[in-house]
Amino acid sequence: TDDLITLINAAIKDENWQVLLEDLEEFHQNTLVELNCACGIEAQRQQMSIAYLFQETQAKLQGVALLGQCPDDVYAWLITLGEQLSVAIMYSQLISLGLSVKIIDARKNVITVDDAFDGVVERQQTKQNLAQYKKCTQDVLLMAGFAASSVTGKATTLGRNGSDYSAAICAISLEAEMCTIWTDVDGVYNANPSEIRSAYLIPQLSYYEAMELSYFGASVLHPKTITPLMQADIPCIIRNTNNLSCKGTLISHDSHQSNNVATAISSLHNISMVTVSGPGMKGMVGMAARVFDTMSQENISVVLITQSSSEYSISFCIDTNTKTAAKKSLEETFSLELKNKLLEPINFKDDLAVITLISDNMKKRRGTAAQFFQSLAVANVNIVAIAQGSNERSISAVIEEDRSLRALKSCHQLFFDSRQQVEIILIGCGLVGDAFLQQIQRQNSYLQAQNIHVKVCGIVNSKGAILQEEGIDLKNYKELLSKELTDINRVKLKTFRQQSNMINPIIVDCTSSTSVAEAYLEFFEAGFHVVAANKKANTLSYDYFQQLKSVAISNNRQFNYETNVGAGLPVIDTFRNLLRAGDTLVKFEGILSGSMSYIFGKLDEGLPISQAVMKAKDKGFTEPDPRDDLSGMDIARKVLIIAREAGLKLELEDVKVDSLLTDELIACKTVEEFMLKLPSIDDSINELAQTARSEGCVLRFIGTVSDNNCTVKIEKIAKSSALYSVKEGENALSFYSRYYQPIPMVLRGYGAGADVTAAGIFSDVMKILPSKVSFV
Repeated sequence: TDDLITLINAAIKDENWQVLLEDLEEFHQNTLVELNCACGIEAQRQQMSIAYLFQETQAKLQGVALLGQCPDDVYAWLITLGEQLSVAIMYSQLISLGLSVKIIDARKNVITVDDAFDGVVERQQTKQNLAQYKKCTQDVLLMAGFAASSVTGKATTLGRNGSDYSAAICAISLEAEMCTIWTDVDGVYNANPSEIRSAYLIPQLSYYEAMELSYFGASVLHPKTITPLMQADIPCIIRNTNNLSCKGTLISHDSHQSNNVATAISSLHNISMVTVSGPGMKGMVGMAARVFDTMSQENISVVLITQSSSEYSISFCIDTNTKTAAKKSLEETFSLELKNKLLEPINFKDDLAVITLISDNMKKRRGTAAQFFQSLAVANVNIVAIAQGSNERSISAVIEEDRSLRALKSCHQLFFDSRQQVEIILIGCGLVGDAFLQQIQRQNSYLQAQNIHVKVCGIVNSKGAILQEEGIDLKNYKELLSKELTDINRVKLKTFRQQSNMINPIIVDCTSSTSVAEAYLEFFEAGFHVVAANKKANTLSYDYFQQLKSVAISNNRQFNYETNVGAGLPVIDTFRNLLRAGDTLVKFEGILSGSMSYIFGKLDEGLPISQAVMKAKDKGFTEPDPRDDLSGMDIARKVLIIAREAGLKLELEDVKVDSLLTDELIACKTVEEFMLKLPSIDDSINELAQTARSEGCVLRFIGTVSDNNCTVKIEKIAKSSALYSVKEGENALSFYSRYYQPIPMVLRGYGAGADVTAAGIFSDVMKILPSKVSFV
């Protein structure tokens, strides 16, 4: 058909169409010869038949070239040439198999109204014409699909892909037991396989489900095909010519019985939404009728209708290709109302798509609409309009075109895939990032058994990024990072998110970068969740802290940062649950640094602080530059986060920190120089430790929130305190509250090390898995 359209357009321009026609004839004549499917006389007869068709085609194209245009009936004749040629070739093939064949001329028997390009069959007359062939004794009746003629004898078509319609009309007229439509796919899938890789074949559909699917974009079904078959109670099977072992999809009164709420999900693209609104709409009888009469007169199909209960506006969707005609016609029809401002200017919103969930089971299950909207929310897809048929077999959402594939994937996963999925982009793959990736690899089999799919789609470091929509092979990620990387920035990350159509994407920030932390708002708005090991975002200005919360909520994104305070310990969640239950914080104190826990534990053993720091650094407990730990600023950030979670409006500079570092140590230009000069504070720290021991106490570096103040300093801890025995890298956090006093609630466990922190990140990621809500 595409070749014929090219041929017609060439003839209209009178450009080289003769060569195209000769090539087309040669192709079909050669096909007949190569099949070698009939005796010599029969082959010659069909070659003559093909030659005659091309002679008639040439004559019509010469007329087109002279006119410089192609009349509708001539166009309809030419565009169905392929079906006529196929009949000639198929006839020879069937004869060679020893079958007797009767050819039915579609143009003489299938009668339509005068629409040349999308004819509606005159059912009664066509049935009378075709019914006479029931008495034929031949083995096979052969008729060209797609082709027809009007009641006045002019050539028409049944619309592109209308051969299915031809088959249905034949089945009804001949009172067939079954209508089988042979195509190039295995049958009807629950989603478009080219868009959804996990789409599967539906073994059986009801007529109603098939009609909904054909209407909302399933190209394997012609919209006109199903209705006449249903009325005649003739089952239809869709099968694949190239895969005879596949049984295909049966369409009958019964639908496929499964546990799924939905049968299929489909989509229409290139949609525009038209809105007619204004005070003149309210209470005016016949306004809607005038709108749709106008569309009918322009032969514009209305895809979907939605109207506000206030009667102030009515919106409907049309194919964008008909937008110009619709606009002109509506403005002419309502010119008086528009002039008197009873109506607002007619609004057109372009670049839209319609996503439709279809099932006979929908009316039996409550909450299907809620699940449908939940799936769109998970994918961060905004709904422009919704519509649901009163028969409760379908529910549709109008969405932005560029998010349609993401919406389809999310809906398909929620309704048809038992797996829960997240897609991760990891920023920063140092010790913690590497440990996180290793944990994903180790847990993969366990997670798969739990129907959880964690896919790493991006790894970003200071040199660039690896970005792969289908997921990175984590076994080889270090090798990939050593090769040429993609340049990366915020804009490119957001673009990748849009183009890759990830459903549930998460930025995992394992850096200590302020610039990355400052990008979180953009990440939320681009549809990313954020899991942060990086404490910088939550300890920038209080206003930014509040913005993070509000923007995440407004974009339906999660912002998880459990590791900010307790590494793998569930500190933030536990504290939030206390507050949600009505508790209030009286005082908080804790050992919030695994590295400082280890270092001060070694002081208990009499080790100088310089040697304790060296041991901690060798074990990977400290930051690459131990001054980041000894300064107390890391603990200050954690204390500030606890205070802000408690509702205190504090800034980082409000936290009073007694640093262990002298000015001389702070001024060191390198880590090596710092480590050489660190023994300069051994004596002063040792003196404090001895004093504490003499009083039956130990020294600990403590973060405190009390009386709206935050402090970080060395304190003497008595044996009665829950913090007394905390060392060897452990963290311990004591919450004194209205409910927990005088004995505090204590959380204790390892708070340092890459594996522990990575486990906390992993836990935060798992919280973002989309829930499979079930309604009874």
